[in-house]
Amino acid sequence: MHVGDLLQIEELDLTLIWGGENLLSQAISGVTATDLEDPARFLQPGEIVLSGLVWWSKTDRRARTERFVSALAESGATALLAGEETHGSVPADIVGSCREHGIALLAVPAHTNFRAITEAVYRRQWGDLNRRPADHFALPENVRGELGRLLDQGAEADELLASALAPFGTPSCYVLTSSGRTIARTASAPGLPAAQAVENLRDLTGETLRVQAETTPYDTWYLHVPQAGGAPPRALHEIAEVIGQYRHHHDRKHAARRRTGQELIALVDRGGADTVALTNALESCGPLVQGPWQVVVTTTGGQLTDSVATEALTEALRHLPSTDFAVGTTLQGEAVAVVRSGSEATASLRGPWSLLNGCRPESPLHVGVSAATAEPTTLHAALAQARYALAAARHDSPTTGRVTAVEELSSLDTLLAGVPVGVRTVFSATALGPLADSELASHHRLLETLEVFLAHNCSWARTAEAMHLHVNTVHYRIERVQELTGRDLSRLDHKLDLRAALLCR
Repeated sequence: MHVGDLLQIEELDLTLIWGGENLLSQAISGVTATDLEDPARFLQPGEIVLSGLVWWSKTDRRARTERFVSALAESGATALLAGEETHGSVPADIVGSCREHGIALLAVPAHTNFRAITEAVYRRQWGDLNRRPADHFALPENVRGELGRLLDQGAEADELLASALAPFGTPSCYVLTSSGRTIARTASAPGLPAAQAVENLRDLTGETLRVQAETTPYDTWYLHVPQAGGAPPRALHEIAEVIGQYRHHHDRKHAARRRTGQELIALVDRGGADTVALTNALESCGPLVQGPWQVVVTTTGGQLTDSVATEALTEALRHLPSTDFAVGTTLQGEAVAVVRSGSEATASLRGPWSLLNGCRPESPLHVGVSAATAEPTTLHAALAQARYALAAARHDSPTTGRVTAVEELSSLDTLLAGVPVGVRTVFSATALGPLADSELASHHRLLETLEVFLAHNCSWARTAEAMHLHVNTVHYRIERVQELTGRDLSRLDHKLDLRAALLCR
């Protein structure tokens, strides 16, 4: 299939913005959908790139555009299909950059789904594959016929691998996700821990091919043969195409499960649903009907689309094979899962979540986990707990993605970490009064003295010793603090107020 062929598919309604005949005649090897500002590490030569342009903004737009389009050019991408929904049209500087770098540019209207484009390319590629002359194949004709029958019968990926690699002695081979989860492996391939699988993919040991499908950085599939030369490269490309077809069927088969999960999460998010409605929603998710449950929440913080957070959370939970769960999104753009709490969700998630964050370390994802609950009607409250834990995780570890459970908020500072930044700022300014203006040298000294005084259990002598001050100076400064704040530091509640105000700065 060639780039220009996309313009002939009426239901896609694509518009050519820029690109001559030489660019439109380029062959398409696959499709990648991305809204990363620098997608270079996830692109393969010959791919078309679908982007909703979420990464683009008027601030620093030239640098952002150059980073994105140059990554496409350096990776050998054949075309950029830019969505018009986010900005209303394709920005002019993107058009100019595509001209400069020689990248064909097509506009995707808001009513055209990226998945429809991916499926159109995939159907055409699969048809082209089956129409090739026999001498263009590395896989024998009988093997190709068997693979087609297996796909039609809904065979699992393990069986497909075994059949496809049989002519080559069935070498060790895996289908792995970008976070190291094993989708399938041949009988000769030993079990591969997820962390080791990620290392193998990053070190490019053996032969590794990306399976073409509409994915995010967190759930991309790879065909991985640990020993180079285990099968002819052309055969591996054909097998990767078969696995891509399998994934297409797999995703469609699980579409109903995603819909029921979304219905459950919508009820939990909205709150106020009765026991019958929630129980029915849980029953529609199969084994999930049996509690207790925990609620898990994550969000990209507006950097990427909601689907990215959903796929990230789904992929992390799929690392836990004995865990039943349902995933959906809220109106606030969060990805939320209701998880059957047969085991500690917090401890179980930490390993997979670390691997997941390694897929895109420049944009760490955090997770909040609620306490276990046995009543369906308390799931909304559990979601509130998980959101609070998520806010605390972001505050405590802004640059490193982490998993935080609400039970870990066991001290005043961890509790306050979950309070929204705006509320913390207002409370601190109100409680400290004039002292909130710490840029004044005198106020800075008073705040420092207050902090040390509270840390030493309001001991005049120990505070004076720690600060190398005369005890009378400490008395004077604390009196000034009390005058300016209107608080009496002989009272426990006032001490707590000022301690909280200091933590909220």
